[in-house]
Amino acid sequence: MAYELLNNLVKRRFWALGETAEDSVKPPFTILIADRNPRVRGFLEREMRRAGYRILLAESARELLQWPYDRDPVHLVILDPDLPDAVDSHLMPILSQRIPQIPVIVHAHPSLAAIGPDAAAPFIQVEKGGNSVERLKEVAEDLLNRPRRVPAGSREID
Repeated sequence: MAYELLNNLVKRRFWALGETAEDSVKPPFTILIADRNPRVRGFLEREMRRAGYRILLAESARELLQWPYDRDPVHLVILDPDLPDAVDSHLMPILSQRIPQIPVIVHAHPSLAAIGPDAAAPFIQVEKGGNSVERLKEVAEDLLNRPRRVPAGSREID
């Protein structure tokens, strides 16, 4: 009885707004944020949660590279490659080998954002700055709501 009442209330709200319940429901995408600075991680976590995403955090390259093997599925990575235990020349190729089907947004200052030519994953650069969180939200929304191509011979992770 209570369920029906709540369901009818939700349907009326969407009808009044001119949309259906299905139109307003965003899939619970999970974003992994990897940054050495705890304040940046916290800020990005808060802003991306407000945008409706589930958030996981990594503070080191070791934690970042471990996620695909033993934790929750991730749909997008936001990465500052200046992690304390990262070897700059090797992090990006290793990341693209471990999770080639997951898009990565490199969120760094221009001098640190160089992506090597041997990186196979879809890396996208967003320069760190005062308003970069708004750009991150736009890029994340675009990446997560477009159909993803899965490389031949691999399977999509949900």
